[in-house]
Amino acid sequence: MSGSRYHDGTYLADNPDWHAADAPYKARWIAEFLESNGLAPRHVSEIGTGSGQVLRHLAQRWGDTQFRGYDISPDALAIAAQGKAERVEYAQRDVIAEGLPSETDLLMAIDVFEHVEDYMGFVRAMGRMAEWKLFHIPLDLSVQALLRNRSLMHARASLGHLHYFCRDTALATLADCGLEVVDWRYTHGAEELPGRAMRTRLFNLPRRLVRAINEDFAVRVMGGASMLVLAR
Repeated sequence: MSGSRYHDGTYLADNPDWHAADAPYKARWIAEFLESNGLAPRHVSEIGTGSGQVLRHLAQRWGDTQFRGYDISPDALAIAAQGKAERVEYAQRDVIAEGLPSETDLLMAIDVFEHVEDYMGFVRAMGRMAEWKLFHIPLDLSVQALLRNRSLMHARASLGHLHYFCRDTALATLADCGLEVVDWRYTHGAEELPGRAMRTRLFNLPRRLVRAINEDFAVRVMGGASMLVLAR
């Protein structure tokens, strides 16, 4: 990950809790997804841990797992340090450049590589660090987003997204980087995550109706989703 916004307070000003409010939902999605694939990792590392809250919530669910979160941002780690949890540690470290300092069964990047200039180099490096990789990837590209454009520019200006994906380009990126996709599923943050704008909440009703008929069509046309991908 590069860019001064993660060091100079710019990202913190736009995202004061570093998305901590979303963490319980993301942790539940991750746990259910991994459990459905029969995985019970003993050592989990997260690149770009941000507020660290996803790991804390996972630690509450998996009582025998050790968690380590890494981030390049001192602002993010200052938020992570405000709370303590057993079996969860944090460190400021550029894992892509310096490598992982300890054993890892599962390496996670939750809403991360869309921020990285050399995102394919980032994914290739992750591929060499652990047998199992877990990604959560925002799907910024949809018909609705392209027509309105505002959501794409918000993702760039406030969230720091440099690259935009749909389902197919996200999966193709992982394959092009030499990873084998084992499983994937959509997550529907526009409908589930807290603090969504009134415009988003109003649009969720037709989004749910269409999704009940055809989930993939709803995501491609109406957006509001991300995807979890398990790879090796």
